[in-house]
Amino acid sequence: MRIAITGSTGQLGRLVIEKLKTRVPANQLVALVRNPAKAADLGVEARHADYSKPETLTAALAGVDTLLLISSNEVGQRAAQHQSVIAAAKQAGVSRFVYTSLLHADTSPLSLADEHRATEADLKASGIPFTILRNGWYTENYTGSIGGALAGGAFLGSAQEGKISSATRADFADAAVAVLTGEGHEGKVYELAGDDAYTLAELAAEISRQSGKDIPYKDLPVAEYAAALSSFGVPEGLAHAIAGWDGGVAQGALHDDSRQLSQLIGRPTTPLSVAVAEALPR
Repeated sequence: MRIAITGSTGQLGRLVIEKLKTRVPANQLVALVRNPAKAADLGVEARHADYSKPETLTAALAGVDTLLLISSNEVGQRAAQHQSVIAAAKQAGVSRFVYTSLLHADTSPLSLADEHRATEADLKASGIPFTILRNGWYTENYTGSIGGALAGGAFLGSAQEGKISSATRADFADAAVAVLTGEGHEGKVYELAGDDAYTLAELAAEISRQSGKDIPYKDLPVAEYAAALSSFGVPEGLAHAIAGWDGGVAQGALHDDSRQLSQLIGRPTTPLSVAVAEALPR
């Protein structure tokens, strides 16, 4: 069985390949990347695959049995890019497709959900046996801001009291590996989220506890949070998107207590306290 992974040089893709190599022979893995040179350190075959050049996709998928499509990071272009991959997979004879979608993509108010809904529909219409991994937020999306919070004396956001059931990239990578190497997942849609939910105020309290500094959570209106992010150098479009996603958190968009992720990976998800400790500046 040959397994191919898109986005292999990204943060999630690298983890998936690293973990897959402990479960299957490396010669059964294929890294699909725009620049194969960047995948030289992965220890697996790397093939050129460019979303904007569909002709590269079919060739890259030759001989592949199972494909993990890690969703593109090009928001606004993802639906078309994913459709190109699905079409190429069908043409190449890929027999199983695994896709990383968004938590509760079918009902999510997040702006990100539209493209995931489109891809899920395209995948279901393709006729290729599939599994959909609806990933929640990476804990790293928030712990990556710890340094800025410590420097500024507060953790900023627009999530109000919304609960966030995040998990680490390593947790989500383990879920992908479980599905890619396991059986009985065809046709399944998994809602994947952390075991324990927290508010941003609770995250700020954990940062305060571990750092020994008083770091309160400062909740801002979405527009003000976007402006603050822009002032920190975040591109304006991305700043508005991030603030808007926090607004979705306030509506419950990132909360899930089904524990499907921990059931799938056979262990509890990484606690927030552990993620914070790993992210604190040394």
